[in-house]
Amino acid sequence: MSWKELLFGKPIPDDEAEEEKLGPLAGIPVLGLDALASAAYGPEAALTVLLVLGTAGSRYIGPLIAIIAGLLLIVQFSYRQTIAAYPDGGGSYSVARENLGTKPALLAAAALALDYVLNVAVAISAGVGALVSAVPALFPHMLLLCLLLLGLLTLVNLRGLRTAGMLFMVPTYLFVGCLGLTLLMGVVKLVASGGHPAAVVPPPRLPTGTATASLWLLMRAFASGCTAMTGVEAVSNGVPIFREPRARGAQRTLAGIVGILAMLLGGVALLSHAYGIGATPPGQAGYQSVLSQVVSAVAGRGVFYYVTIAAIVAVLCLSANTSFAGFPRLCRLLALEGHLPAAFSHSGRRLVYSTGIIILSLLAAVLLVAFGGVTDHLIPLFAVGAFLAFTLSQFGMVFHWRRSTDPRAKHYRVVNAVGAGATALTLGVVAVSKFTEGAWMTFVFIPLAFLLFSATRRHYERVERATGTDQPMQVVPAPEPVVVVPVKRLDLVTEKALQFALTISPEVHAVQVRAQVHECAELNGCWRKRVEAPLKAAGLPVPTLVVLRSTYRQVVDPLLGYIRKLAKAHPDRFIAVLVPELIEHRWYHYLLHSHTATVLKMMLLFRGGPQVVVINAPWYLRERRHPFRDAVLRARKQPALRGARIQQPVSDAP
Repeated sequence: MSWKELLFGKPIPDDEAEEEKLGPLAGIPVLGLDALASAAYGPEAALTVLLVLGTAGSRYIGPLIAIIAGLLLIVQFSYRQTIAAYPDGGGSYSVARENLGTKPALLAAAALALDYVLNVAVAISAGVGALVSAVPALFPHMLLLCLLLLGLLTLVNLRGLRTAGMLFMVPTYLFVGCLGLTLLMGVVKLVASGGHPAAVVPPPRLPTGTATASLWLLMRAFASGCTAMTGVEAVSNGVPIFREPRARGAQRTLAGIVGILAMLLGGVALLSHAYGIGATPPGQAGYQSVLSQVVSAVAGRGVFYYVTIAAIVAVLCLSANTSFAGFPRLCRLLALEGHLPAAFSHSGRRLVYSTGIIILSLLAAVLLVAFGGVTDHLIPLFAVGAFLAFTLSQFGMVFHWRRSTDPRAKHYRVVNAVGAGATALTLGVVAVSKFTEGAWMTFVFIPLAFLLFSATRRHYERVERATGTDQPMQVVPAPEPVVVVPVKRLDLVTEKALQFALTISPEVHAVQVRAQVHECAELNGCWRKRVEAPLKAAGLPVPTLVVLRSTYRQVVDPLLGYIRKLAKAHPDRFIAVLVPELIEHRWYHYLLHSHTATVLKMMLLFRGGPQVVVINAPWYLRERRHPFRDAVLRARKQPALRGARIQQPVSDAP
């Protein structure tokens, strides 16, 4: 097994693609981790805003979470209709493109892309924050832990969808079981104590209140708590990953995710109020997450506490998998429409879109480094992107049902209209209340992404206009090209290139640039004996030797200048630059050689001009016997064979 198979697994053939699809039981860990994990940082985000109220802050978390849960149910009913109408994937981009047009679709795609990237950074940061709550000694290493977890998550997703589902299933249901049991025990203690339970481990004392519960403050807390709704749209985006009947499986998965999330949100809000639990300032020593305080207050800090915290940490970290499942698929759709580079549409060895996964990981890493691993300041951006995607998707569905002939279309249109209105209103509240706290950046990043998508599409259209044709191929006799072979010294690498050059054209220019004298052998003295005499004896044309002196010790620029002169002198002929290159057997051997050939080829492509054609002439350095090399060695020993044209066997091609 190679190192690549060890890390990424064996390649999956296309005929096994159906086996990679999921059912509802595995769909919840793959597509629902983002939503479920938001039970950890959604209420905490709201309590962080209410921290200025002191002990009174926990009184308001219940009503706020109740409103969020109601909004969550509205969105869930709306997305059930979306799944039924778009069984091939009804993400915000697809729905908006079909029903609202290209520009709203690109706006939805920009919002979704921002949401996915922020989700990875926020989820990993929240997971490490929960770990630091349990082990405060790890606080100085938060950023390093975040980056390590991001790398691990990237590797797991590159191994394929089913692998991720199987790996995430245990921590997901352990999280639901442990936190659900904690909430159940807390509710039992709450009822048994008449509404005033005693905490096993008292939570940290809340600071003295410095503000009153104004409408503006409650709006800000509601806007922060709405991050608990992020991730719900992932199921409608990922309908194609379910086994048939895919729409039914996706709807069941969505119902399971929303039901579990509503239960967790309600339980956390109830126990936070009952035990007087509030948020602690994130990013500071002594920080404890709200869930850590809830579990400590209900069950103490024994074995169950650490098992529960471990499950919370695992789910928070792995919740970024929702983005790893959704972002590459979104990028694929954009690439198929020409709004992103074509590489995003290509599936890799494990039937996942590797380019999207890697780009997502890099963008999240930049955010984590920029914010030092503490991403609570990104939450306002997180919510705006999510609710903008919600709103556009629901408005798109309203127009979809207006054109539909389904007898239930009117009912469905009302459901989606209510969802669109609710999410639009929430988007307005979030944008206004969080504008000065960072939400303004959303109104910068989303338009920039929109412009990027549009510019990419215009570029592809311009290329198509310049290169596309439906005319028959023009058959025009063309003169033989002028061949240029860059030469460093006369060796087997150069000899192979010269032999091949003579099969292309009788006019060959062997050009040596003497930049670093100690690296370039003098060719004038040996050229006649080793090249000119054997070729004349065989009746073959002799290449012209050109030696260029480089005043400033450069190699590439003098070569480019000579090639341009040839192109100007022969405007009706191609200039074929045949670059000899040594190919090492081991990758680490490349560290021992210069890469002038690679630089030359790159510069020729960008600065050579329309007449220049670049050809590789590789010489493969093998430790085993090499038929082509052995033939050349025999030819060197037998003068009668020196003029023969030796071709490399097809079976030995790399």
